[in-house]
Amino acid sequence: MITKTLIPARGGSKTIPRKNITEINGKPLIYYAIKASLDSDVDETWVSTDDDEIAEVSEKFGASVIKRPKEICDDIIMPDSALIHFSETHDFDNLVFIQPTSPLLDCKYINAGIEMIGEYDSVFSAYKEHWIPRWTLDREPDDWNIKSRPMRQEKEEKWVENGAVYITKRQDLLKTGLRYSGNIGILEMPIGRSFQIDTYEDLELIEKLVV
Repeated sequence: MITKTLIPARGGSKTIPRKNITEINGKPLIYYAIKASLDSDVDETWVSTDDDEIAEVSEKFGASVIKRPKEICDDIIMPDSALIHFSETHDFDNLVFIQPTSPLLDCKYINAGIEMIGEYDSVFSAYKEHWIPRWTLDREPDDWNIKSRPMRQEKEEKWVENGAVYITKRQDLLKTGLRYSGNIGILEMPIGRSFQIDTYEDLELIEKLVV
């Protein structure tokens, strides 16, 4: 069984310009995703990008690069399009999809997810969350009643998809066009490893956690 990793990394980013190569403790953000993959049991690590500088940085740290077509680089297009593009042009059995915005991902979670394929058709990483009172932006209770506020123990825990890693069979990805399908398994990660970088505040926090 051949397993390959794909890390989609567009050049454009509105919230943090050049986010994927913004430095965290002296290393570009994408380095951490590449390293996690290279340290894992995958056979090959690839970066899909439309950006020459990201391509150069990715190759410097040991990843192979596939040029991402401009038509699937818009910020409203889901990264699943890059996964499909890669799967249509490369031969393998299973695909590991890592987002470069998850620098706390450790290779042991990738390996654990790979081992789950077989029992499951696809896997995604998540953490468990206890119920907490959430409010809408209109200041209305979100799925609970202010007059009968429930206790945490009365509510079920829920899985929160952390966006760090997804693993799927190539044949299922090409058939469904989705990063997960069929019998879906959940790879549990601690919340302390689940932070993603979307804002400058996230960057400041992650810099304190990355070693």
